Amino acid sequence: MLEFAASNVIVRALILIAIFGLVAIAVFVISNVASRRMRVSRDLAALSGDVAGISSESLTRQKNEGAWSKLVKRIEASGLDLGDTDESKLAKLLREAGYRSPSAPRVYTLVRLIMIFALPGAFLISTMLQSEAPTVMRMYFTCAFLALLGLYIPALFVRAKADRRRQEIINGFPDCLDLMLVCVEAGLGLESALDRVGREMSSTHPLVSGMLTECTLLMRAGASREDALRKLGEVAGVDEIKSFATLLIQSDKLGTSLASTLRVYSSEMREARRLRAEEKAHRLPVLLSIPLVVFMLPTMIGVLILPAVIMSIREIIPSMGGG
Repeated sequence: MLEFAASNVIVRALILIAIFGLVAIAVFVISNVASRRMRVSRDLAALSGDVAGISSESLTRQKNEGAWSKLVKRIEASGLDLGDTDESKLAKLLREAGYRSPSAPRVYTLVRLIMIFALPGAFLISTMLQSEAPTVMRMYFTCAFLALLGLYIPALFVRAKADRRRQEIINGFPDCLDLMLVCVEAGLGLESALDRVGREMSSTHPLVSGMLTECTLLMRAGASREDALRKLGEVAGVDEIKSFATLLIQSDKLGTSLASTLRVYSSEMREARRLRAEEKAHRLPVLLSIPLVVFMLPTMIGVLILPAVIMSIREIIPSMGGG
């Protein structure tokens, strides 16, 4: 039986799949139990600490739930917990990347689990279709590497998307401040200025426009100006917009001129954007030196030294040997 298993490629692949699945299931069960206990204790602390912060889901949120959210609910209804041990930090990262659904952390965990099993499974299927199967150790280490790769690819994707979204917001915010300054100097209030700028920037900077529109809708729904502006800074996830929200709150409380506040902060934001552009421009010579040294310098050295080397081989070395 052992000789047949060692000689048959399909049997070896099935054994490796079974071992990999047992190890993955054991790790997942242990982490699931630990995360469930931490989640229960965290929910109990939240219930005892702040009962007023609990709110029911809105009809719009229920309408916008996609297929992934429904799939997550079905999986959790079957008894499998997809909660993360540090769900608040993960939810914050997903909000910065643009995923603001309450089920986004669980969908993220489900995608990681699918990637862990999908990449090694695809590799094993491809090895079965080959005429010469690789060795057992090579298959095992390759499957382990692909499983780790499937675990970290979603994290890298989310972080890259969050950085790209943050950069788009930072680049478009100085234009938003200039338009808001024009609206305030024309006689509009803060709420009207935010609404007007949000509608004007819907095509040029849609991310900034969406945040301003949401802030305006919060004010119209009955939220205080301070809460709406703080929510604006939290949704953006950018330090510049958080500072801007704090500045508007202080200006509103102290009664200072909103136009002068916007003018000063707009000039500072434009100066910061100019400094970032200059920094990228100054980095270009350093980045260009790498391909120059790697590709052009050996070629130049070869062109300059090769004639002298040929002359030495043809004339100097024979004359030194008495030829």
